[in-house]
Amino acid sequence: MIESIFTSNTAVAELSFAQALLTFAVAIVLGGVICWTYMKTQPAHSPSFTLTMMILPTIVAIIILLIGSNIARAFSLAGAFSIIRFRSAPGDAKDISYVLFSMAAGLACGVGAYGYAVLFTVLLCVLMLVLKAFQFGTSKETARMLKVTIPENLGYEEAFDEIFKRFNIDYELKKVRTTELGSLYELVYAIKLGPNTNQKELLDAVRTRNGNLDITLTMNPAALEN
Repeated sequence: MIESIFTSNTAVAELSFAQALLTFAVAIVLGGVICWTYMKTQPAHSPSFTLTMMILPTIVAIIILLIGSNIARAFSLAGAFSIIRFRSAPGDAKDISYVLFSMAAGLACGVGAYGYAVLFTVLLCVLMLVLKAFQFGTSKETARMLKVTIPENLGYEEAFDEIFKRFNIDYELKKVRTTELGSLYELVYAIKLGPNTNQKELLDAVRTRNGNLDITLTMNPAALEN
């Protein structure tokens, strides 16, 4: 077994044209099913990522078909992929799970396990849809980032405590920095809004307290610049 790794053996199992077409067709169908499930469970989906979900199983299946049991090809392919750099922004954890999902479907097609590929794809898609329908893992409270500018004569430690308590908001002061040559303070709060919190009334109360200076409510806290 170990000796075969170092033996120069270029024999590769014959790949029939019919098998290649069948693998390609099954991978395309499974990619479409995964893509449809992704669009149903991720409303704010990216068109480019959706396209990736469609073709990724086919790409993986083709790679597995071409490699076969040839160890030399496997090492060559690993070297080729090592020079590829992916320069995309970090995505949602759910997006990563769909990438692994698509790769697993393509891998199953590539090794010829079409029945298992279809079975596991259907089961996982149904699971994704069920979790979406029951809103599994979704919190009733919405996380936001609130950036508020206040004058230097307003104590930042307790500036908005009364307002947050009035609206029953959980909050944490994350950052304080001076701006405008030290004449103003910029406060950054991590807050959690309840389902019945009126955001406009909250912002009106905050801007009344800070004298109509700048206020920013970030809908996606992960996108907040440091």
